[in-house]
Amino acid sequence: MENKNEERALVFLPQAANGKPQHMGAEKNGCPFCDYAEEENILRREKEMLWIRNKYQTLQDTFQTIIIESNDHNKDISTYTTAENRELFNFAFECWLETKKDPQFESVLFYKNHGPLSGGSLKHPHMQVVGLKKLDGEAQVHADNFTGISVLSQDNVEINFSTMPVMGFLEINIIVDAKEPTAINSLADYVQKTVGYVLKDYHHGRCDSYNLFFFEEAGKYIVKLTPRFIVSPYYVGYKIAQNFSEEHLLALREEFRESLLDE
Repeated sequence: MENKNEERALVFLPQAANGKPQHMGAEKNGCPFCDYAEEENILRREKEMLWIRNKYQTLQDTFQTIIIESNDHNKDISTYTTAENRELFNFAFECWLETKKDPQFESVLFYKNHGPLSGGSLKHPHMQVVGLKKLDGEAQVHADNFTGISVLSQDNVEINFSTMPVMGFLEINIIVDAKEPTAINSLADYVQKTVGYVLKDYHHGRCDSYNLFFFEEAGKYIVKLTPRFIVSPYYVGYKIAQNFSEEHLLALREEFRESLLDE
């Protein structure tokens, strides 16, 4: 079968991965983000937050960078104060938008892994900004992937459950108008609430992993939050996304709304 998407594949460079931590347990031998000392790789610093070049440039024709969120190895978005989380989002957005302005990149990906099933290798809280020199990394993502069953629409914030998910099963889209002065703070607040719901209440509290994917689309800032479990073979083998029934999504909506209103 001809692979029409071959040109869209990122090329992994195994030789560049020598010494790279391979899984969450790698930190038992010391976390490379704690007491970070490689000054030559620091692109920006603000309080505890660092934007650094990734020591392991494992993808061909890319510029891989990392945002170290905090000195506290065990913190995450769900445990930051509101002020800390807003500071993180504003710092991270500055790094992302600065990279997007660089003409050498065809596209720039901005995402976060959290938990053992998220695809990350380190527990220490961090995000990633990756410039792709020859690839439109968002070519497979379409406007329909950001629409679905409405959960919330207020204060310049829209939240929905995707009815056309990229992978499935549940994908939560959090959307703000990028032109609003408070857009990034509002996004930070509602992403924090949504992360709290996913880790505490969703699937009876049995979800410990998620991804955040950040997009700038049609004047909007969008965060797609995907709770992570073992990936479905339908997606791995056939790229067939799966979704919950509308009835189940509506039931989840009521549960999620309650958590949003529970201050």
